[in-house]
Amino acid sequence: MSPKPMTRPGGRSARVQESVHAAVRELVGETGREALTVPLVAARAGVTPSTIYRRWGDLQELLSDVAVERLRPETDPVDLGSLRADLDAWAEQFLDEMASPPGRAYIRDALLGDPDGTNAGQCSAYAAEQIDAILSRATRRGEAVPETERVIDRVVAPMMYRILFRPGRLDAAYARELVTNALDRP
Repeated sequence: MSPKPMTRPGGRSARVQESVHAAVRELVGETGREALTVPLVAARAGVTPSTIYRRWGDLQELLSDVAVERLRPETDPVDLGSLRADLDAWAEQFLDEMASPPGRAYIRDALLGDPDGTNAGQCSAYAAEQIDAILSRATRRGEAVPETERVIDRVVAPMMYRILFRPGRLDAAYARELVTNALDRP
């Protein structure tokens, strides 16, 4: 198994990771993903190719690490005052982001360079954290809430399946239909 980037906050390790990630994002924007090579990324980041090979193993694992970072939510889920409204808004945004061409590319990269499932697990944890925040707010408001895993199983899982394998009907109405399914009592 190849090494994964260290998660130690700050320091040289964090600076190297950020410069390499930034180099990947810049080069993809300038030349496209297909033109990327480890030496090209290393030169842009100001590190040696051996640094990248030592930390990430190969280009695919580096792309996977960058994708996972890009899939991290940047903000807390919006608070619209009710569980239904919050979950609808979150599900619509999640579907829109993941089904977009860049979202699909990040999903593919996150999974392709992930031999042990660590990155997939991290992506799943990001979604669960967002759902937990919505459910916690609803609980504080006194609303009945489903389990996080129920929302994962009935909203996130079907979306991801459709995004990856059956990309028709990926719209807001579909997202709201899935939320209804998650909120319906068995």
